[in-house]
Amino acid sequence: MQLNLVVIRSSDMKSLAGFYSTLFNKELELHRHGNGPEHYGTELDGLIFEIYPKRSESDDTSAMRFGYIVENVDSAITRVQQYPINIVSEAKDSPWGRRAVIDDPEGHRIELTQS
Repeated sequence: MQLNLVVIRSSDMKSLAGFYSTLFNKELELHRHGNGPEHYGTELDGLIFEIYPKRSESDDTSAMRFGYIVENVDSAITRVQQYPINIVSEAKDSPWGRRAVIDDPEGHRIELTQS
């Protein structure tokens, strides 16, 4: 079994897509499938990552935590500091590699690991 789709909800999709485009160093593109809502998405090594609009205030995915392996943790954090992020755990070496934890502009917790 392999995870192939992650969908998060946003109250400001365009801004959050800009954040993730900067973090991933890869542009998220605007999509629409049939009569469904417009959303942003990209493919990351076989994983489809999408940002959909919130349907209501209770339609919140910010309690989710994501982990990404990045080329360089320090560079990734530097790239996204132009956005209102919260650095939960500064970059430091760990048994799993260099690691940091941040919250995206809408509160999704992100663990960045450099092996």
